[in-house]
Amino acid sequence: MSRIGKLPISLPKGVGVNIDDKNIVTVKGPLGELQQEVNTCITVTVEDNNIVCKRISDEKSHRAMHGLYRSLIANMVQGVSEGFKIQLEMVGVGYRATANGELLELNLGFSHNVMFLLPKEVKVATFAEKGKNPLIVLTSNDKQLVGQVAAKIRSMRKPEPYKGKGIKYSNEVVRRKAGKAAGK
Repeated sequence: MSRIGKLPISLPKGVGVNIDDKNIVTVKGPLGELQQEVNTCITVTVEDNNIVCKRISDEKSHRAMHGLYRSLIANMVQGVSEGFKIQLEMVGVGYRATANGELLELNLGFSHNVMFLLPKEVKVATFAEKGKNPLIVLTSNDKQLVGQVAAKIRSMRKPEPYKGKGIKYSNEVVRRKAGKAAGK
């Protein structure tokens, strides 16, 4: 049995779950509503304020999907109740970010500013304190979407290993390399 798939998902207060006949799970909460279509090999039920996922057989593909759909539904429940937040740190002289609604303007050392249009589900805030690196904070109720947007922003200027300049996750550790002088 899948260790992750067999764990029940407890529902916090204010979160409701609806499972229709087409195996579409809809989770509603204070931060919004999310939907996920579940494969027919997995049955999702609500028992005593818990969501339980069960598979129909012990095939390898069914075992793999068991843990997958349980994790996706757990992320949906956490997203509509608490939300997800990712912080990006901009390391480099002159690197700046400004947020104007759904538009994020990045100054990354190119000859031009980079304009990044965010999906309406993702909220952005930028912070710049003197003596500290500028921060970009992305929040959303959809874990997959906020992670994808953060990865796209990071890909515009990945941290390089020699000076560590670039956009990195705030908890990311950049492995540094020694320069030419260390070879002698």
